[in-house]
Formats: sequence, C-alpha cells, structure tokens
Amino acid sequence: MGGLVRGLAVGREDRLTHVRELPPRPGRSVPWPAWASPAVVEAFGARGVVTPWTHQVAAADAAHRGEHVLVSTGTASGKSLAFQLPALSAVLEARGRRGQRGASVLYVSPTKALAQDQLASVRGLGLDVRATTHDGDSTPEQREWARDHGEYLLTNPDMLHRSMLPGHERWSGFWRSLRYVVLDECHHYRGVFGAHVGHVVRRLRRVAAAHGADPVFVLASATVAEPAATGRLLTGLEVRPVTDDGSPRGSVSVGLWEPPLTSATGENGAPVRRSASTETAGLLADLVAGGTRTLAFVRSRRGVEQVALTAADAVAEVDPALVGRVAAYRGGYLPEERRDLESALRTGRLLGLAATNALELGIDVAGLDAVLLAGFPGTRAAFWQQVGRAGRSGQDAGAVLVARDDPLDTYLVHHPDALFDRPVEATVFDPDNPYVLAPHLCAAAQEQPLTEDDLAVFGEASRPVLDQLVAGGLLRRRPRGWFWTDQRRAADLTDLRSGGARHVNLVETGTGRVVGTVDGASAHAQAHPGAVYVHRGETYLVTDLDLEEHVAVVERADPDYSTFARESVGIRVVEEVEGQDWGRCRLARGSVEVSSRVVSFLKRRVPSGEVLAEEPLDLPERTLRTSAVWWTVPDEVLLAAGLVDGGLVDGGLVDGGLVDDGGEAGAGVDLGGAAHAAEHCSIGLLPLFATCDRWDIGGVSTVIHPDTGRLTVFVHDGHPGGAGFADRGYRAAPAWLRATREAIAACECAEGCPSCVQSPKCGNQNNPLDKAGAVRLLDALLAGAPD
Repeated sequence: MGGLVRGLAVGREDRLTHVRELPPRPGRSVPWPAWASPAVVEAFGARGVVTPWTHQVAAADAAHRGEHVLVSTGTASGKSLAFQLPALSAVLEARGRRGQRGASVLYVSPTKALAQDQLASVRGLGLDVRATTHDGDSTPEQREWARDHGEYLLTNPDMLHRSMLPGHERWSGFWRSLRYVVLDECHHYRGVFGAHVGHVVRRLRRVAAAHGADPVFVLASATVAEPAATGRLLTGLEVRPVTDDGSPRGSVSVGLWEPPLTSATGENGAPVRRSASTETAGLLADLVAGGTRTLAFVRSRRGVEQVALTAADAVAEVDPALVGRVAAYRGGYLPEERRDLESALRTGRLLGLAATNALELGIDVAGLDAVLLAGFPGTRAAFWQQVGRAGRSGQDAGAVLVARDDPLDTYLVHHPDALFDRPVEATVFDPDNPYVLAPHLCAAAQEQPLTEDDLAVFGEASRPVLDQLVAGGLLRRRPRGWFWTDQRRAADLTDLRSGGARHVNLVETGTGRVVGTVDGASAHAQAHPGAVYVHRGETYLVTDLDLEEHVAVVERADPDYSTFARESVGIRVVEEVEGQDWGRCRLARGSVEVSSRVVSFLKRRVPSGEVLAEEPLDLPERTLRTSAVWWTVPDEVLLAAGLVDGGLVDGGLVDGGLVDDGGEAGAGVDLGGAAHAAEHCSIGLLPLFATCDRWDIGGVSTVIHPDTGRLTVFVHDGHPGGAGFADRGYRAAPAWLRATREAIAACECAEGCPSCVQSPKCGNQNNPLDKAGAVRLLDALLAGAPD
C-alpha cells in the first residue's frame, strides 16, 4: 500500500510531503472464558471467531466480575465482542431461568448510524435476544415494543435525555432489569457535548438505582489518551482501563499531502492554495478508476456533495462503466437512504464514497483499500479513527491526509512528528460548568426529587447551582430535597449538542416551510436581514430576523454575491484564576466576559470575492461569560524587541474592534497587526493541544487592554461557562505558542495567508495583519517561557 500512496503522487511528487509506514502486527488469542454462554460462543464461532483476542477477554472478564471498564484498543480490534459477550450471556442466562426479560442491556452511541450498525451485528449472531433501536428514526410502534419487550436496546444520549429518563416510570421493567450500559466511541464525548453526556449518565445512574438496578458500565474507543480519567469523567465512577491490543493489523501507509498554490489571490492579495475538497475529489477519482475501494472524509455536508459529484463526473469520463459507483453520505438523508449506502459500501457496489464523520464512528466496513481525509479532522483521535476505516479485514491499506489552507493543516504536513509521534488528546470537558449543570439538575429533579446524597453524584459545584435555581424559582427546597416547580418539561431546557442558545428556524415566506436551522449563537452572523443562506443547493435571502420568536424569514433568490458579517468585539477580565510570569511577560487563565455586536455585512461578488457594498445592521449586543487564556507583553519588552519606538498611550481591540496603536510602532511593524496575526494563528494551532476545533474557540487582541495595562492576546472558549479548551491551552502554552511561532515563520507566503495568519472567521476582515511582526512579538513573549 505504500506503492498506492506514492503512486498517487506520480507527476506531482512535490505535493506528498511525508509517508509513514505503520508496520503489521500479529494477533494474540486466548480461550473463551468459562462463564460465557455456550450459545453466544457458538454464534461467534459461526461468524468465524474461533478464539477471542486477549484484550476482548480481559475487558469481558472485568465486566462479568462487575467492574466498570473502558476498552481502548485500535480501530477494527473487535471491541464490540468485549461488551457483547458478557451482555448477551447475561440476557440469555436470565431468560433461561425466568422465561421472560430478566436482564437488559442499554447500548449508547453518538450517532444513529453506529447504533444501526451494532443492531445488525447483534441480530447477525442469530441469538434469541430481543434487540432493537430507540432513536429519532424509530416508529411509535417500535418505541412501544422496545419499552415493553426490548432486552438489548440501542439508543443515543439525546433520546436518553429527552425520552427514556423523563419517562422512566413507563420504562420501569427495562430499568429494573438493567445489567450493562455500553458507551461506545466514548472519545466523541468532549467539550460542551461531553459535559452534557456526563450529566445524562449521572441521571441514568439515579434512575436505574430508583428502580433497583446497579448496572456495569463498559466504555469503548480506539482513541482515548487517558482511559481511566476519561471513564471517571464521563460516569463519575472508577473505571478499569484495558489497553493492551491483542488483535492483528495489516500494514498501513499514511501520506501527508499539500495542495499546490494557485495563480489566484485572496484577501489582501494573499496567495491561495487549491482547495482540499477539489484535490480530494481528484484523488478519489484516480483511486476509483483504478478499482481501489475508497472512503473520503469531508468536513462539511456541502463539501461531501461537491467531492462526490466532481469525482463521479471525472470517473465517468475515464470509464462510463463506473457511473454510479461513487456516492455521497451525510446527515440529512432519510434513514432508508443511509442504510442503502452503508450496505452498498460493505458489499462493494460502491467503489468510492464521500462522507462526513458519520462514517468515522465505528461503522464496520470491511475490505476498504484506502481512505482520504479532506483536511485534518480537528484532533489526532478523529484522525486515527478515520484512517482506521481502511484495512478493516486486516489487509494492507493506505490513507492520505490532504491539507486545507489552514495554519493547523499546514503545520502538520510539514511536522509529521506532531501527528504520528504524539498520543491522542485527552478528553476535555468541564462537568462543573454551571450553564451545563443547571438544566441537568432541573431534569434530574423532575425525574425524581434531588436529595443531599445526590450532590455527590453531580459534584461539588451542584450546591451553589441548586441555590441559584431555587432563587430563580425553578426548584423548590423541601425537607425531602429539591423539587421541580415549573410547568415545562425540564429536559427541554437544553440541547445536548449546542452551547445552550436556542436554534433559529429559517422559514420560507409564503409557504411557511422550515428550510433549515441556524445555531442561536450564530444567528446574528448568519441569519441577519440581508444575509444570503444556501440550503441543499438552493439560495435564499433573509428578509427578517425575529430574535424573540427565534425565527428568520427567508425567500428564494439568486443573488450574484455572498454575505459576510462584521463584528465589533470587546472583552473584560472577570477573574484571573491562575497565572505565571514568563520573564517580564505573563500568562494567565480565568473568567472573562466577551461582548459582541454584528454591526454590518459585506456583499462579495461570487466567485471573484470583490466587495460590492457594506450594509449597516442594528442588532443587539450579546455577552458571553466564559473561560479564557491570555498573555501580556509590557511596554519595556516591546521597546527592547524593537516593536515600538515610543510609549503606548492608547489602544484598542483588534479582532472585531477598532484599532489604535497608540504610540509609535517600531520600524516596519504594525503592532496591532502583529498581535492580531499571532492571535489568529494561535487559535488555528490550539486544536493540536486541546480536543477542540477552531470553531469552538474565539479570540481578541488589543494593543493596550484596560484590565491589564499591556498588549494582551486572549483566546477564549466559545461556549457559556467554558468547555475546558482554554484551560488546556494554558497547561500546554509553551509548546502551543512555540508551534504558533514556527507555523507563521515557516509559511512560504510573503505577508500572511490562510495557511498561517488569516482566519476564515475573523470579524474584522483579516485587517490589520503583520506576519513578520507576529514572529517578533512571539519571540519576545517566548524568551521567558519555560521549556
């Protein structure tokens, strides 16, 4: 397969920056445990599993003994058997004694696709086990049958939160017999979503206990850096890690690929690279034309459709017989469409598939030869999950990461050790975030009144949050505990997969049809009056935004321009929690309040990007209380570094605000632009050190900040209360900011481009930026940093 990757580069060798060969590994097996049900062992034997791998039995034995366990072994290592063996054995054993549901199993996955895949796996064993899904695709009849008869129930955190836990009395038979809870692909639970899921699990423990059950938790993931800590964070319980992988693996050749610069120029005349999606479409077409079964991961839904269509057209020109052998897979398809695509990929009816990360999470697709990644997926954990989709039958495989025009992607393809020679990221989320904890305490109180003993389940932060909920009238304190007093369903107070703000529905004028939704936090920038909104290839203009009703009115249109919102941003330090001096500079972390207002939007001609007009907007200011990491550089360090020639007497916000450098900058240096550029690149590089995406975080840079009296650069979490990303950045700051400096200095552009200091989310149109000044500023900061 090394030949496959290198073969793609023939005639374009300059694009392949690195190839890493991952050697094959032999398997290690052990006998089936004596306690395992003979019927289950026979069923696995019929599937071809003669003897299990060592890690499968180690995890299954621990679960059978009643230990909570997290099995973290490689992709395609058979983790499903590790939890299916004890779970199915328990169901059949209880059924044998009583003739009815005596043991039940709850399987929880991040996606419906993975639950369907697991359902097919369980049913494929041919055992007398009543297995079914309970999710948004289930019919009312299926849901009723699951509640009354289901023994092996497959669901997701959202259905637990909104259906099974609030209505637990109707599920009493299931909860009473609950023996095992499986949390599959648990690395996916990070950030605010992870904090939400952690509290859903704690609510599950309370409900199960109320019905007399004490289930064993089995967690699984191929990519968890600290399994014991991750398990404890998610469940609140001590979890035994199983990490010694006994499964065999074929060799895997992984290539890093950088698209070439084009003759086009972007913002401020910066050079533009060929897009990762266009490059990936070409590689996918080449592989499919050669008969190579390939899966291409693309970050956005629109990108998935574009890659599939472009590759299909290219393949059809080469060989008309291959028409229909390339397709797209993404969220938004009907359930039957998704099932058909998954089946077509497994059976080989499809040779090429472009997909979002819905196919990253454990879908068992055997026989794939190659995987393409259109851009780094945000974390090393997700990278290895996607690479692991190739070679799932143990055969040799190849994978190629195609870099986007982005600081992190550019850094990685030129620093392969940062990708291949470092462990996956630790799971990062903050279960004590009051914006997450409060609605779950409300939901728990509605499920059954909270008691003093429950405070230990939800953590020390629950006491002050409960006091605030009582003061706000949502809970009432009684001698027996805290009671829910509101008329609403408490579970409706929060969406597990959002930062807390309600979604805004985009409603078509005339028909009243909802054509899409926008996250509440993004509505000001994406659904303001005059905004161009694209949905499934159709273009709409927003005519009105009603923030109170959470509705934006849209109408069909075909403008020759796109829109881009401009924001004014301010930031205030609420509390410095921790800090350290780096020589005369300082690094700190703490609580901040970010205020922002969308003040106007630009109309840009498509496809040239020419600015046609700027239209003012009158939208309310929004505030966000969150966590941040920040660094400051005093005047004397700036003077010593030649960044200024005189004292700084005034300053303004850079990212999204007004810029006023105050004193005189040093020769050839735009001090505000230097801070702005350093801020952008540091945001782009933080995902290398914290389990986040650049869209999870924001930043503000200021030449003189009123709270610090110094040049200050902030990087903050984009979620209320924080998600743990800024705290992780504080811990890794020396390495993170050195990587930032190196990424800027190493970029081949002259004055800054999307690969180093330009940001796609900048509210100030990437102006001002000073690439060379950013390097000098970071040198001055890092001179006093610890090793």
